[in-house]
Amino acid sequence: MSAYTQHNSQYFSRRAIVFIVAAGVQVMIVLAFSSGLANRVLNIVAPPIQTDIVQEVQKRDQPPPPPPPKMERPPVEVPPPEVAINVPVETNSTAITDVTNRPVRRAPPAPRPVHHAVIRVASLDMRRSGDPNDYYPPTSRRLEEQGTAIVRACVNSEGRLDGSPSIQHTSGSSRLDEAAVKYASHARYNPETEDGRPVPGCTAFRVKFELTD
Repeated sequence: MSAYTQHNSQYFSRRAIVFIVAAGVQVMIVLAFSSGLANRVLNIVAPPIQTDIVQEVQKRDQPPPPPPPKMERPPVEVPPPEVAINVPVETNSTAITDVTNRPVRRAPPAPRPVHHAVIRVASLDMRRSGDPNDYYPPTSRRLEEQGTAIVRACVNSEGRLDGSPSIQHTSGSSRLDEAAVKYASHARYNPETEDGRPVPGCTAFRVKFELTD
């Protein structure tokens, strides 16, 4: 019991001391504030906050930005107006102006290509006609007449004479010319042919009279 009492007395004595110290601290604080000591202590501990008034520098008026570049529109091509020009029609124009409902005549057919026939003129058949010297006049031999006559003869499609032969170019002697016609009258002929087909025709050939001995 005595120990418990001693413990309580010690406990209360400690509480009293703490209370007294706390009360003293509060009294000192009150005195410090009242005497201005607290302000000095605060100034020492925490220096006063300096505030600088910074004047806002007004930005100079800058020039406005340049306007955006103007986009040039391509020129619009306007087609020229259609102008109707009345051109006088020439009276001698070759244009077709007559329109009719009559049926159109068909053009004639194109001409057929000309066929060039292969013609082989009549000729003297030398192998079957003999020698012209057989008709040489004896008088002309004695007189030593010589010459060449050109005789013209016409024959039918069978190669026979069509009329009497004639002198186309004289030999210079009438006796030799008569002998040449006589020879032509007894001669044989090849008829004229057209594309291989025998047809009537005429021919001219030479009859030569020449002394050989």
